Amino acid sequence: MSTAEKVELVASVWETYGLAPAIAAVELPKSSWYYHRGPKVVYEEKYIHLRPTLEEIARKHPSYGIPRVTIELRENYDQKVNHKIVQRLLKLWDLSLLRSARRPKPSPIQRVIRTVGERANLVTKMAEIGLFQVAYTDFTELVYADGARKACLMPIIGHVCKMAYGWAVGERNDTYLALQAWQMAKDTFQQLAIPYDGMIVHHDQDSIYTGYRWTAQLLIEDHARLSYALNGAKDNTEMESFNGHFKTENRSLFLDAQSLAELCNIVTARMHYYNAERRHSSLDYVSPLAYIQRMRSAK
Repeated sequence: MSTAEKVELVASVWETYGLAPAIAAVELPKSSWYYHRGPKVVYEEKYIHLRPTLEEIARKHPSYGIPRVTIELRENYDQKVNHKIVQRLLKLWDLSLLRSARRPKPSPIQRVIRTVGERANLVTKMAEIGLFQVAYTDFTELVYADGARKACLMPIIGHVCKMAYGWAVGERNDTYLALQAWQMAKDTFQQLAIPYDGMIVHHDQDSIYTGYRWTAQLLIEDHARLSYALNGAKDNTEMESFNGHFKTENRSLFLDAQSLAELCNIVTARMHYYNAERRHSSLDYVSPLAYIQRMRSAK
């Protein structure tokens, strides 16, 4: 009997016999029960309105994978849902799409990551990190227009100096947005005479960061080094911390923005404040720009 079948069986009898005897009878760990039951209840309640639409897409486009379904939801049904949520809902409801669509083949970079294992994370075993040696990045979601709209932000942050080297805001997370942020970072490097040949850029294994255009630009064209988180956000805590603080501190300003252009202007203004004025406790209460100047003058 599979775990899912055990969970279903326990769900049908636990109110009669009690949860502890029911899970003991089928040898189901309590943690597995709560893991499988909790998310299902939450997701079914929150996204139940999407089920008829997803079933319709599955019937009309049985060969569509997760990216195409996500775009179909957004453009033809006006449902802006993250691709990870779409994937989870399809699995939760066992739609025919999941059985008919093949998983995309792993990219060459993904195959390398699987081969080298822990060595794909270049940062985790570094005993000491230089001033401009490591940068972090990731996509995060911004809510604006009084909570009615969402956008994606991708910042690139220095490990030691905490400076936001570059960033980009757009309607969705894609390679174009990622390369926009990287180009801004390169402009910053040039303005501040920061060497980036050999700089380690650390992020997760999102298909954008393992795709050809991103890896070719950074590895081949710009001679940077790529480092990959192996355990999601747990391996990219610096970036998670920045995104969390940046969104919390500026939440009301983002909600006031009524258009994407207005949101971009607000993000730019707040990034400049973060770099040039905001005092950081980890930098002895000076701004990232002042910290860089201090470190250089101390040499």
